[in-house]
Amino acid sequence: MGYNRSLAPLEIEPSGKADIRPTGTHAVTLLTIYVILLMYIPSALVLAPLGGAGSPATMLAAALLAWYVLLWLHPTSGLDRGSQPVRLAALTFTCATLAAYVSASRHELPALQQHGADRGLVLALGWLGVLVLAADGITRWDRLEALLHRIVIGGTAMAAIGITQYITGLNVDAFIAIPGFTTKVPFVDLLIRDGINRPSATAAHPLEFAAVLVVCLPIALHQARFAAAGTGLRRWLQVALIGGALPITLSRSALLGIVVVSLTLLPTWPKRDRRIAYVFLAGGLAGLWLALPRMMSLFYQLFTHIGSESSSQSRILAYSASVPFIAHHPWFGQGFQTFLPLNYFFVDDQYVTTLIETGFAGLLALLAMLATGWFAVRQARRRLADPKLRDLLQSLAAAVAAAAAAFATFDAFSFAIAAGLTFLVLGCAGAAWRLALAEGALRAPVDGSPSRGRTGRQRERLSPREPRRVAGRLASGWNI
Repeated sequence: MGYNRSLAPLEIEPSGKADIRPTGTHAVTLLTIYVILLMYIPSALVLAPLGGAGSPATMLAAALLAWYVLLWLHPTSGLDRGSQPVRLAALTFTCATLAAYVSASRHELPALQQHGADRGLVLALGWLGVLVLAADGITRWDRLEALLHRIVIGGTAMAAIGITQYITGLNVDAFIAIPGFTTKVPFVDLLIRDGINRPSATAAHPLEFAAVLVVCLPIALHQARFAAAGTGLRRWLQVALIGGALPITLSRSALLGIVVVSLTLLPTWPKRDRRIAYVFLAGGLAGLWLALPRMMSLFYQLFTHIGSESSSQSRILAYSASVPFIAHHPWFGQGFQTFLPLNYFFVDDQYVTTLIETGFAGLLALLAMLATGWFAVRQARRRLADPKLRDLLQSLAAAVAAAAAAFATFDAFSFAIAAGLTFLVLGCAGAAWRLALAEGALRAPVDGSPSRGRTGRQRERLSPREPRRVAGRLASGWNI
């Protein structure tokens, strides 16, 4: 069973007929440009007068928010204006960030912190623009799949660069230059852990590189499992590159992400696919042990010496040192992007950093936004019968879960690629939620025939008035 490639935003008329309105594909095109700027250009390259907010992706993200507002004001733009839980959650997070900015501005800040607060406001508004444009502007399943495919291509390119860095020891970022742009942090040699190169590709740090890869991995797996004829080998090669690049980051975050993705995806796969996955996982571990025994030994030490080695000790010290800062500004924090390691210390946990910078209001808003993205696609998945669409929604849930897990291992909002990709995936989750509900409404029968949009015990004979009830529930958002 295939999905409807021409599906567009719907209006259910009182007669029960679905009004399909064709719209353009400008949202996916603009977001594709954003993906290119975000993942292919080193995040350290910025327009000097704008500082940390001057990366090409950040400037485009701010422009996307302005474009979204113009589309929202235009009645025939085709932008969806219906109930959207992911949009609401993102707006709540942005409002919490604005509240922290206002709270911090009540007293004079040091120059560096003021610049950080201004930069943080630009970043937050740009992330909001990316999310809402994806959530409300993607009008068809095939356009959503196209954008996700381009995200996977970006992740594959980063994986290939990372593997090249690992083998050669060269930081290829140093050879990428854009006229008029400069590096906010000078490029240095690759990080090394126990004599082993730790690549970062175009990311700023191996931890960010690992987070980007684990977010891309479940989407790549979905596209490989449901690849069109003649594209299967290429899609599985993308999975192999992304999966193969994760261990060479030499981070616990990479293995944590793989575990989260596996626990989210594998239980929903058919038994045969699960068994094949177990074989490949076991074979991959065995091959890694034979080819790179030193790396496997290092991973063993990282997990068996938690609490005694330097990385985990620094995190424990950071947690205890964070308590006075949280207690000083418990509700709205000291200001988004003002807790600078240059002035303070690395926390290496975005949730704790959020608590310091935006208080309990910001932390609750962040958790609510991530949870909303997860529950939205999980709810939408239950409304569909098409195996490919169900797997797509589950892969988005796994990507959101992987991002949420990665946030506990490093200061994600201080890293442009990881943060921007997270908001883009959340926007795709919102688009999938809306399209799934529209798909269910479109399939709702008007002649009493069994509903193709329902599964299991939900399949039943519906009355001719069901489309009206579906339309009413669509307007209320979650209650469908």
